[in-house]
Formats: sequence, C-alpha cells, structure tokens
Amino acid sequence: MIETADIREWREHDVVDPDGKKIGALESVYVDTATDEPSFATVRVGVLSRHRLVFVPLDGARVGPGYLMVAFPKALVRAAPAIDTDGVLPAEEEPAVFAHYQMEYVRGAGGERRLARR
Repeated sequence: MIETADIREWREHDVVDPDGKKIGALESVYVDTATDEPSFATVRVGVLSRHRLVFVPLDGARVGPGYLMVAFPKALVRAAPAIDTDGVLPAEEEPAVFAHYQMEYVRGAGGERRLARR
C-alpha cells in the first residue's frame, strides 16, 4: 500500500507502466473521499507547449527510487480523460475517469464526489 504521508515526495517523479515505459511525470495525487487513501494520480504528458494531465488509478502501483510504476499500459493511460495543467476535474466528469479503466464509480453516501486532490 502507498502511504498517504509520502504523497508530497512523489511529485515530479517519473510514472512508468509495468514494462518500464515512461508515461510522464507525476503531477498530483487524488484520494478516495470515503477512505482518504490514495486512489488516482494525474500524470503530465505531452510536448513542451501542450502538456495535459491524465488520470491513472493507483491500484497495484509501486514506488521505486525516482519512479512510480502503475499497473496500466502506457497507451491506456495516455488515452485516459485529461484536464489542463491548471485545470480541475469537474465532479460530473469523475465517472468517465473510472469508466476508462473499467472501474465501478459510486458517489459518497451523501452524494459527494469520490476524488479529492492532495
């Protein structure tokens, strides 16, 4: 399990797929609002003048020296829902992030959003 206390140390580390292919750089971590545990990360991808942030689940992720290895292939992550580098994920777009990875999306008991940026 990835420790929440280490989140700040991960920023700017390389994010790689299971084959070791670099996907991009870790921008931020989103926690599950029900558990406060790391759930998704945003990865900065693209060329210098056209960066965007794509979402990737942290299920099965491992931290190594200078990198975060996620359990999903590079092509799938790069095709994931994205936001601008200074953008915010709107609550109504959260289900699409989960659907991209064939994960079930369930709002909180009070109807609150599922992901919160840390």
